[in-house]
Amino acid sequence: MDIKYNLETIKSQITSEVQLVAVSKTKPVEAILDAYHAGQRIFGENKAQEMAEKYNVLPKDIQWHFIGHLQTNKVKYIAPFVSLIHSIDSFKLLAYINKEAEKNNRVIDCLLQFYIATEESKFGFDLQEAETMLDSSEYTLMKNIRLAGVMGMATYTDNLDLIKSEFKQLKTYFDILKQTYFKNDSQFKEISMGMSGDYLQAIEEGSTLVRIGSSIFGERNYIK
Repeated sequence: MDIKYNLETIKSQITSEVQLVAVSKTKPVEAILDAYHAGQRIFGENKAQEMAEKYNVLPKDIQWHFIGHLQTNKVKYIAPFVSLIHSIDSFKLLAYINKEAEKNNRVIDCLLQFYIATEESKFGFDLQEAETMLDSSEYTLMKNIRLAGVMGMATYTDNLDLIKSEFKQLKTYFDILKQTYFKNDSQFKEISMGMSGDYLQAIEEGSTLVRIGSSIFGERNYIK
């Protein structure tokens, strides 16, 4: 597995406006270092404690993005250092992150995760739930989180038309929220969508962050 070659190939296919998140979950520190030495600086993990362990032993100019379903009791492990949390799927979770960020004297950037897929296993807000949260007085009191955009996961399928329609839906949600709540907020700019199998389609539909793992590191090994 030539990680440097894989990174160069992917970066040659994306524009400078799109950031590559190298999804390093389940991958050893050695593989992350190979990507790091090839110039990659943004890595994505989906387990809080695994991310914290890697943070402790890897270079400190790495930007760590949390991309999986985050349990409230695990926020404390990543609050001191995480750069961006992609997966805000409830008001309760956002409140916990705000609390832990305050303890660490930080403002943590977050993305609102929307449910755009046909699979019931996916997490996320619908548009009405997100608007209700953003209209609430409780949200306005949160000073240690900053919403930077939206995230979504398309249906796991070979049907590219379905995938593109789901990406279009997420872009529509982003546009609505930007116009209604964040019109003058330059920080609200990210659309996190697209993975190894569909990132080119995601970029066509407006993605600014693509989350790519297996196309960089090879298939994941989930056996501990």
